Amino acid sequence: MARRALILVEGHAMDTGLLYIQAARRLGLIPIVLLADSTQDDSFAREGIEAIRVDANDLDALICECSKVRGIYDIAGITSADESLYATVGKLCRHFRLLGPNPESIERCCDKFVQRQLLAQAGVPMPAYCVAANATDVERAAVEIGLPVVLKPAVGTCSIGVRLCRNYDELAEHTTYLLDGKHIWPSSPRILVEEFAQGPQYTAQIMGNEVIGFTAAHFGPPPYFVYREFSFPALLTDDEHERIADVSLRCLRALGLGWGPTNIEVRCTKHGPVVIEVNPRLAGTPDPQLVQLAYGIDLVTEHIKLAIGGEWNLRKRHSQTAAVRFLVADRDGVLDWTDGHNLAAVISGVAEVKLYIEPKSPIVRKGDYRDTIAHVIAASDSLAQTEAILQRSVDLINWSITPFQALNEQDRPADP
Repeated sequence: MARRALILVEGHAMDTGLLYIQAARRLGLIPIVLLADSTQDDSFAREGIEAIRVDANDLDALICECSKVRGIYDIAGITSADESLYATVGKLCRHFRLLGPNPESIERCCDKFVQRQLLAQAGVPMPAYCVAANATDVERAAVEIGLPVVLKPAVGTCSIGVRLCRNYDELAEHTTYLLDGKHIWPSSPRILVEEFAQGPQYTAQIMGNEVIGFTAAHFGPPPYFVYREFSFPALLTDDEHERIADVSLRCLRALGLGWGPTNIEVRCTKHGPVVIEVNPRLAGTPDPQLVQLAYGIDLVTEHIKLAIGGEWNLRKRHSQTAAVRFLVADRDGVLDWTDGHNLAAVISGVAEVKLYIEPKSPIVRKGDYRDTIAHVIAASDSLAQTEAILQRSVDLINWSITPFQALNEQDRPADP
């Protein structure tokens, strides 16, 4: 009998992809990676996985590679941790008659303007919004909505290209950035201009039609939306929990979702919860780790079980509070050194200390997740205790960044 394989179509979501590889192995599956990103990455090689390079835009090429795998293994399922590839996964599953997401629903959801339209038709509360293709339309939309507004690409992930614009100078500056070649567009440029919904932000972690819990999200200073901390489960009243859950489930119905994982970002304003974004996939790392530490639910494993036709189990094994603190670069330059992370990792309650970049690496801040250089994850019986553990750990970690300007000055010849 042929051994069972799980095909992972991966791109940028390397860290989460590794979680899928490890979970697949625990389930007795052979993980096969189809790598759609041309960027060289040795993460999979370190796991002993040879990634097969393939053009993600060529469905026939993907089908061909999957057919080659089927000649050797029994394909138990096909999935991905990457939102930009998830609709393609749905098409592959449909072709090979495997369980998977509805590709049409995923495609509609990944276009934020289409998503907004469908949610609006269903009466889901959202910020006011307009779509714009040029600077004139952006300014007109901002006048209509009223400052401050958030500008974001209509297609994209990870808060790349997203900025709060508090005045017309910032509006013009970011519009120029998005439209004049500095931002990489996967399709024709379209900008969403949105009302800035003010209030605490939460992310609903959903599997199928079941709300598992909510993550509280905290950001660094504006105008960018760079995450500084997540905690799970969020401290909510019963009424807040019920209202956010109700809005989240309405999103699933409006968008034709409800198979597999979804994460939904919501802000609780003075008028109630409003939906910021619906992501038709499992939230990226470290969200799955937080849920597992807090509740003992391994969302990656349960997603794979669903994809291969097994029975999932979303029952809580225990109840703790888990949190992650992100360490963010405070300047552009070259990372000279880091220390203290080994001491930080052995503090009781710390689950993980992870550095993202190596010493001597250049740092150019982008105003999104790429500004983070490390994270610390901890868990305990209460949020206050977890916060204290995080702080003790973070206080031990140090680093030095030499600004590019200082490096250039070092290379200048001395005055005669």
